[in-house]
Amino acid sequence: MTNNSDAHTAQPDLKGKRAIITGGTTGIGRAIAVLLASYGVKVFICGRTPEHLKDALARIRQSGEGDGLNVDLGEPDGVTTFFKAADKYLGGLDIAVINAAIPIGALSESKADELRYAIATDFTAYLTSAHAASERLKDEGDIVLIGSMSAHTLEGGTTVYAGMKAGIAGFAEALRKELGPKGVRVALVEPGKTSADFHYPDISTEEQHGMVKEETMLRAQDIAVGVHYLLTQPRRAVVQQLAIAPRDQPKE
Repeated sequence: MTNNSDAHTAQPDLKGKRAIITGGTTGIGRAIAVLLASYGVKVFICGRTPEHLKDALARIRQSGEGDGLNVDLGEPDGVTTFFKAADKYLGGLDIAVINAAIPIGALSESKADELRYAIATDFTAYLTSAHAASERLKDEGDIVLIGSMSAHTLEGGTTVYAGMKAGIAGFAEALRKELGPKGVRVALVEPGKTSADFHYPDISTEEQHGMVKEETMLRAQDIAVGVHYLLTQPRRAVVQQLAIAPRDQPKE
């Protein structure tokens, strides 16, 4: 009889875990919420649009257990409101997936108020969400920050977005070193071009589907599978950075 006892490593069971996912009503966040719910994780999500929240919760509840609320994390009290609601529903926290972000174009083409709002949503809310999560996780759990490969490609049209995502990459590395000794793992996931209407308003849904079929664009579910992978590593291991790109990513 073949002995395969040393062929794998211990994988933590996610069933019964409690997770928050910011920006969990659309795109990558929604895909992560649905996948985690299918593994028995109780999830709490947020998003800005009531219709998206209703649709996402209906899908999540087909797979498992979840709830959420509409909140704008770019507002000063948005993160506090979200975490208070999550506390009431979840009764504790094991996993925090910090994902909510909005697109913004080149610096020279953006208005000052657009810049301030994007920074509040895509950067400040990331840090304050991580702070709120770390207070609740204390000595065990996972924080997953969803970044972007735009932090490394640094194209001119992505000036502001790329700058913020580069900041998140640095923050993630430092936070991993800060919280790791306390028992909390911090991981950064950096997706390449991933199908999502709100990120690519100049590429129609049909065109995006074609790019996915051609393998020049990812599906949101591809990123969710990556998140599941890093969450199921043994506690002694942390996937500190996971870059996921289309196999045949076209040049920008």
